[in-house]
Amino acid sequence: MRLRWTQGGNMWLGVLLTLQLCSSLEGQENSFTINSIQMQMLPGQEVRNGENLTLQCIVDVSTTSSVKPQHQVLFYKDDVLFHNVSSTKNTESYFISKARVYNSGTYKCTVILNNKEKTTVEYKVVVEGVSNPRVTLDKKEVIEGGVVKVTCSVPEEKPPVHFIIEKFELNVRDFKQRREKTANNQNSVTLEFTVEEQDRVISFSCQASVVFGTRVEISDSVRSDLVTVRESFSNPKFHISPKGVIIEGDQLLIKCTIQVTHQAQSFPEIIIQKDKEIVAHSRNGSEAVYSVMATAEHNSNYTCKVEASRISKVSSIMVNITELFSRPKLKSSATRLDQGESLRLWCSIPGAPPEANFTIQKGGMMMLQDQNLTKVASERDSGTYTCVAGIGKVVKKSNEVQIAVCEMLSKPSIFHDSRSEVIKGQTIEVSCQSINGTSPISYQLLKGSDLLASQNMSSNEPAVFKDNPTKDVEYQCIADNCHSHASMPSKILRVKVIAPVEEVKLSSLMSEEVESGQAIVLRCSVKEGSGPITYKFYKEKENKPFHQVTLNDTQAIWHKPKASKDQEGQYYCLASNRATPSKNFLQSNILAVRVYLAPWKKGLIAVVVIAVIIAVLLLGARFYFLKKSKAKQMPVEMCRPAAPLLNSNNEKTLSDPNTEANRHYGYNEDVGNHAMKPLNENKEPLTLDVEYTEVEVTSPEPHRGLGTKGTETVYSEIRKADPDLVENRYSRTEGSLDGT
Repeated sequence: MRLRWTQGGNMWLGVLLTLQLCSSLEGQENSFTINSIQMQMLPGQEVRNGENLTLQCIVDVSTTSSVKPQHQVLFYKDDVLFHNVSSTKNTESYFISKARVYNSGTYKCTVILNNKEKTTVEYKVVVEGVSNPRVTLDKKEVIEGGVVKVTCSVPEEKPPVHFIIEKFELNVRDFKQRREKTANNQNSVTLEFTVEEQDRVISFSCQASVVFGTRVEISDSVRSDLVTVRESFSNPKFHISPKGVIIEGDQLLIKCTIQVTHQAQSFPEIIIQKDKEIVAHSRNGSEAVYSVMATAEHNSNYTCKVEASRISKVSSIMVNITELFSRPKLKSSATRLDQGESLRLWCSIPGAPPEANFTIQKGGMMMLQDQNLTKVASERDSGTYTCVAGIGKVVKKSNEVQIAVCEMLSKPSIFHDSRSEVIKGQTIEVSCQSINGTSPISYQLLKGSDLLASQNMSSNEPAVFKDNPTKDVEYQCIADNCHSHASMPSKILRVKVIAPVEEVKLSSLMSEEVESGQAIVLRCSVKEGSGPITYKFYKEKENKPFHQVTLNDTQAIWHKPKASKDQEGQYYCLASNRATPSKNFLQSNILAVRVYLAPWKKGLIAVVVIAVIIAVLLLGARFYFLKKSKAKQMPVEMCRPAAPLLNSNNEKTLSDPNTEANRHYGYNEDVGNHAMKPLNENKEPLTLDVEYTEVEVTSPEPHRGLGTKGTETVYSEIRKADPDLVENRYSRTEGSLDGT
């Protein structure tokens, strides 16, 4: 049984696969196309807020198949997909119940059939108006000064929503208060309104507006329920006593009262004002009282003001007081007097009642109980005077009279700090002071004949003026005050101004090129400077001055009567006085001085040099000729017989007296050397040819017998010189060892 079902199942599965394959082959053979697609808005593209809106997408598809193909329809608002449906119908709809402002926008639909797609054009839908707002109140009865919370909402709209809430008085067309607020995250607002003292029956209206793109949609204005206002206290009332005509001296009573309701939590504050001055007040009751003896000064407008947190009620009344007598008047003979003049004051009342009492006061202190005051004025009488007149309890004060008694100034003194000298350009303080005299005092400082400055002093302290004198100057001070006497001049203050050394210059009064033996005159000068001035003359590269002098002059001279080569060089000078900052010397320019020899001295030196050269030449020539004459005589002297010079061992015979004799001929003997050196061997030798001649000379020997003869061999040395030179010959004699 199970096998049969399995075989039957396989059979039906094959049939289904065959049908599906056939259907697939048939689909591949069919063709389709999207002819058109469009949208329709019902009842239209513009609808009122709250109306239903239907969006229809109409598709026209052509196909070769007898069965309509299934396609997909997509609805878009502002390019955002909000509805998607698959259908084989030509028309698909989307229904919007009670359209609101947020449903406004740009709509379109798209159809997709297999791999083909087509979209409609964009359709703009506008929802006009805003649904009416709802207005709710937290209370319908309130006390003056209380608060009412008003809530305004549009549940059907989406934020942001702008609300306008207005407060109205019953039977009054215009609103009393208007407030606006925008709800960005919700579609309702709650605002608080304070109930004022004039409010009796009030209501509120609400209007909502929604911004959509560049358009603003506004709802209708909706009124709230009525709110009844209860008084917390009544308007204040005045009670004046005594009633009728009030005369100065009567006791004046001004009372302000109110009625407070049982709903009030506390008493308000009651304030009585005379003009803007508070004269009475109360915080713990229903009345405030002001009591005073009536005078003309109490004629005024009085105000009663009742205040409780947010509520303030006001009422006013005018109080008239009849004068008992007029205000007294004080007069004086003069308001400015010189010391010693007569001061007269008198006080009077128009219509002068005989029973009036008078008192003259100065600065609140009684001076005289009378109508008139006469005295010789002194400076201490300066001040403010008043007159007080009284009848019974009524006392009145007169006007004020300002009296100024002026004391004449003492001769002003003028001075400055003389402990330090005044240096040019520095600030000097000149003081001017009048020790005696009424202030304020006006001081004027004259510099020469010109007005330098003015200053007013409110006391007898010295007036200090500042100046920067550049040369010796004279100051004078003129003082003046309220006294009728002419202004008072001071003595003349003479100030000596010391000028620092400026622009040191070194120059030559003769010439910068000086002949030897002539004078050098250097001048060190300054452009400006007060004496005494110290001058120092320096030669460059020397640390100490070679000349120093202090003078009350702007120049110093250094004089050298006879200049020599030692005075040649570069010079500069320094100058300083007591005004020079920190005793620093100012340096001049550098001056180059050249000393040259006089022409006659140069000639004399040349003559002396030439004479010396000639003398040297003459001495040299004389010495030369003397040498030549000696050289000629020497060969003749050497030809004379001489004792043997050497012994048999070729050694010198020291005992031979001829040895000493030969030294006079200018010879020098060395051991082992028989040659004789001439005296002028150190002289430059002449170029000579030397010849030797052997001569035998027979001379008797003194120690032998008379018959015996000895033989000496004489060598004559002949030097041949140039033809221009004189022949010089020297002879050398050598003794024979064997006697032949």
